[in-house]
Amino acid sequence: MERGICPIAAVCTVELSKLQKCSDVFISAAPTQCPVDVIFVLDKSRSVGTTNWELMKEFVSRLVAGMDVDNENTRVGLVCFSDDVHTEDAFHLNAHSTLASIQSAISALNYSEGLTHTAAALRYVRTVMLTTAAGDRTHVPNVVIVLTDGQSNVNQTQTEVCTPTGQ
Repeated sequence: MERGICPIAAVCTVELSKLQKCSDVFISAAPTQCPVDVIFVLDKSRSVGTTNWELMKEFVSRLVAGMDVDNENTRVGLVCFSDDVHTEDAFHLNAHSTLASIQSAISALNYSEGLTHTAAALRYVRTVMLTTAAGDRTHVPNVVIVLTDGQSNVNQTQTEVCTPTGQ
């Protein structure tokens, strides 16, 4: 492999009910040496439920454990959403520099109910979290991982993953 080129290992789309099986497969690899900024977007809506919320937190914590956070190759951010963005739960890419502190922040997240406003969460990631002020590094790839139990039920037409150039 050429220096500076990082392979994409896998893409996984999983129903929340099958998340545990997926995490067992995913988390076995050693941390990657490839620099990357990763933001997790977690759905706290009513339909997720407390059992799946705890499962999502465990999955994210275990996934982060396989990232090279302590050597600063990987930066991790996180934001939760339901009716709107839960900024009180969010942590930016420059908030934590150790695996232990990230896992502690994830463990401390509390579940709340509401609708599923995915568009608001993605807008927040795009306009607030993916900025240099929030720790985004312009020279490394950004990865945004959205964990949700289904489709957005607030502003469904505004749920954009990316926008056309020039708009």
